[in-house]
Amino acid sequence: MPTGPDQTSSSVDLYWLPLGAGDRFPTVAWSGRLYEVLAAASGRRARAPLFHSLLEVHVDGKRWVIEMAPVWHVAEASRTVVCEGAVGVPWLRRSRFFRYGVHVSCDGDIPDLSHAVGGPRRMSSKDGRAHAVLDLAAGFPTSTWGLDELHAGEMWNSNSLTSWLLARSGHTLLSLSPPVYGRAPGWSAGRVVAARHDTAASGRRSLVPATPDLATGKPPNQNPSPGNAKPPGCAVAGRCATVDSRPGRNALGWRCWSGRCSLRPAGR
Repeated sequence: MPTGPDQTSSSVDLYWLPLGAGDRFPTVAWSGRLYEVLAAASGRRARAPLFHSLLEVHVDGKRWVIEMAPVWHVAEASRTVVCEGAVGVPWLRRSRFFRYGVHVSCDGDIPDLSHAVGGPRRMSSKDGRAHAVLDLAAGFPTSTWGLDELHAGEMWNSNSLTSWLLARSGHTLLSLSPPVYGRAPGWSAGRVVAARHDTAASGRRSLVPATPDLATGKPPNQNPSPGNAKPPGCAVAGRCATVDSRPGRNALGWRCWSGRCSLRPAGR
């Protein structure tokens, strides 16, 4: 069923939904309220309504919905889980009842769409960015939901998925925020992790031979630091997001934030 304002061209739309809206069982809403009570008390601030987000992508005449949900929440034949992660405690991911999935559904239904605040927010109408959002979904870093394993300063959740996809696909998020007086926990974490990837990618691009700078006439740096080099044999091409010199990494000190890199330290 059409939900966006325009299905005739490529687009990426963002929806802000009140946490727990439309759920048959109030578990999510109540747990969210408890979390906000504790967070507000810890931060000595007033409580705020919480929001989660999802993306709707129109491309090549098809409509796609991208969201984070339990892996067992797959009621539609058109819904596909492209990657999975643990909920709460890493070792619990062995049970499907404690795993979340990144769901990508073609013409998927959004049960709580009627509760969306402000309707769809058009992020882009460019074909390339719409394709990029879909292509990136399977490479989302599947850290444990509710924890900060990536040291991004905030928990990892559905809002992290949305902001990570938008940032990685070239969308500007500087002026983007949840509805007035609301909060979207996890949103900043997605932006932080995406920025790490962009920083590392810039370092790798500096290794490519280039012509002298037209303004100064000086040649580019021909002796970059080995730590900026892309690790050979990476199983997740283009997704290693940062340089990490701690023991236990590969010879170049690379760590794959996606958790899917097959590299091992040299000689081990």
